[in-house]
Amino acid sequence: MRPMRDPAPSRMAYRLNRLMLTPGFRGFLRYGLPALLVVAGVAIWASDKERRDGAAERLAELRRQIETRPEFMVRMMVVDQASPAIEAEIRAILPVDFPVSSFDLDLDVLREAVEEIDAVASAAVQIRSGGVLGVEVVERVPVVVWRETDGLSLLDGEGHRVAALATRKERPDLPLLVGAGAGDHIIEALDIIDAAEPVADRLRGLRRVGDRRWDLVLDRDQIVMLPEADALTAMERVMALNHAQDLLARDIAVVDFRNPRRPVLRLTQGALDARFGASLTFDTGDSR
Repeated sequence: MRPMRDPAPSRMAYRLNRLMLTPGFRGFLRYGLPALLVVAGVAIWASDKERRDGAAERLAELRRQIETRPEFMVRMMVVDQASPAIEAEIRAILPVDFPVSSFDLDLDVLREAVEEIDAVASAAVQIRSGGVLGVEVVERVPVVVWRETDGLSLLDGEGHRVAALATRKERPDLPLLVGAGAGDHIIEALDIIDAAEPVADRLRGLRRVGDRRWDLVLDRDQIVMLPEADALTAMERVMALNHAQDLLARDIAVVDFRNPRRPVLRLTQGALDARFGASLTFDTGDSR
């Protein structure tokens, strides 16, 4: 007779059954083991340098074919809302050789390059349908001419440089600012010029003195000296006096309002000669 087989599982079978009942082990067999086999297979395949180089070349060629498809090519550039001079400068500074793939264009870099132009306040660069690189700019509007030691510049209403100017005759329609630091106080200067509107036809410019205060310079070398603080109010008082008494139409060389509570008038040399005789001279050179 054969010995009866023991129906109880062996110790190894018992442990395997218990292991299969563990959720973590079943999850490893279902997901972890296949992933491990895939990683191992990829590692074995990638261990060969020639295979790696060949795969990289094929990927690069595939990418090149996609990037150079006709629908991704940019063939021309259009500049909107720019004057001819600014458009020419934009085309000169943008390093784009057409046709070019849109994947090779960094629009942020192009926009920053356009905004570095003095006359450009802001810019937007985008790729439009039809393979067009669109550049839209907002130009700075010059409001004054600033004479510095190294030449003339056009400034906008915020004091930003717009462009260099060869001669004053190129923009006689804009008021002139003179003196170091004048461009840093452009808003105050424009307010003073607006307040002096009644004598705008006589205005020659504003002079910044010691980077502290302003002189309003009119024709006939007539000067209105304004205080360091609240120059606009002082200018308005001068215009009120001029309206009431034709102050600036008289033979006055300097209206000294540096101390608004004690304004001083200085007559022209001709007025002094007529009043006191030709032998009398009067020094009007103090411009502190």
